Amino acid sequence: MAEPELVDVVVVGLGVGGEEVAGRLAEAGLSVVGIERGLVGGECPYWGCVPSKMMIRAANALAEARRVDELAGTAQVRPDWGPVARRIREEATDHWDDRVAVERLTGKGVRMVRGHGILAGPGQVRVGDHVCQARRGIVIGTGTSAAAPPIEGLAETPYWTNREAIAVEKLPDSLVVLGGGAIGLELAQVFARFGVRVSVVEVADRLLAMEEPESSALAAEALQADGVEIQTGVRAERVSHDTRGFAVHLSGGVVVGGDQLLVATGRRARLAELGVETVGLDPAQRFLTVDDRMRAGDGIWAVGDVTGHGAFTHVAMYEAAIAVRDILAGPGSGAGPRAEGGPPTGPGPRADYRALPRVTFTDPEIGAVGLTEQQARDQGLNVQVGLARLSNSARGWIHKAGNEGFVKLVADAGRGVLVGATSAGPAGGEVLGALTVAVHGEVPLATLCNMMYAYPTFHRAIEDALRDLGGSAPG
Repeated sequence: MAEPELVDVVVVGLGVGGEEVAGRLAEAGLSVVGIERGLVGGECPYWGCVPSKMMIRAANALAEARRVDELAGTAQVRPDWGPVARRIREEATDHWDDRVAVERLTGKGVRMVRGHGILAGPGQVRVGDHVCQARRGIVIGTGTSAAAPPIEGLAETPYWTNREAIAVEKLPDSLVVLGGGAIGLELAQVFARFGVRVSVVEVADRLLAMEEPESSALAAEALQADGVEIQTGVRAERVSHDTRGFAVHLSGGVVVGGDQLLVATGRRARLAELGVETVGLDPAQRFLTVDDRMRAGDGIWAVGDVTGHGAFTHVAMYEAAIAVRDILAGPGSGAGPRAEGGPPTGPGPRADYRALPRVTFTDPEIGAVGLTEQQARDQGLNVQVGLARLSNSARGWIHKAGNEGFVKLVADAGRGVLVGATSAGPAGGEVLGALTVAVHGEVPLATLCNMMYAYPTFHRAIEDALRDLGGSAPG
């Protein structure tokens, strides 16, 4: 075997986080090898955020057209999946070709290696017969993949994950969705609005079980209005498949059938495939444990979904920035001068997940940040809750059709600050921005209650929720 290739940093996995780390370190003057066996950019641009939001945009356009009769005359709508599939192929994914992403990365000075990277001891990564020796360290950004539950018969069937659902060019007549989380609900609503008969099966007693109960109720009402059949509090015990389609046998003897089956029951990191045991890490972990500088071990950093802090692009980018700062500020960096427009090389804030924002892009959108009411109570906080319905607000009344939603605030009365909030509605994800600032910055409730909220906006419901919280918002 040839001598190891000596470099400063090896990045294993070039999803959103890994690509960002590799590019910024190379721009700062380090020698960087990036290893990727799939597509550079990972899940987000090819099977996640970008194409799914194109699907959602199209489905929401259909829904808005169907609201014309209530607002502005009459309209006839004929769904056509062709333009959606074509846009995903040509605009979002370039036919699932990452050439542009690779050129962007190599243009920054990263040496790209195709293949499956395996850790082979301290500072070493092997790709086939080639070994890279990292002087500074290794960054793991290998993400997660769809996890199928151990249901009898499921593994022997041609079920979909999000990848097959995103790439579909001809819609099935009917679809069963296993999983009532964000991915399952977003895709369920999209397909239903394009005329697919959709059933959602969720083992928890409500949809979006990790969010507020009000969010669960709103999501259920919205999907049912689109014709989606919802089964909650039931377990899929067996799956069968034949030429007629899929049959999902549920607890209680109920059978749900469909032409296609989408499994959206969670994701997991595949650490056993990475050789992490060679650097003292446990391959049986569900995710890699990292500290607040994204360090997983001696000379090992990890960023993105593989850390278990949430399968969100914005989390991966946030963690990438922290890892870059830590690597460049490390002892004996020898990185040389900062490149023009490159990343900062000094110390900076460490990871802080108190105000992690998340959005389920159903219609209405359901955005949330920080703790739910129950999580806050479980922490023993002196909890105050405020709730305002959008339909009771001026903008909600003006908006009329499609105005369902609410703002919910969760406050720690002892400190006089918000520790969590939910913004659901036509612009739920956008209104969430103000609430994220309030939670992250620990803005005093007195300040929030005595500031101006533009009229008539959806975000003005924050003021109404503060009143319900017991604050002294201006009249």
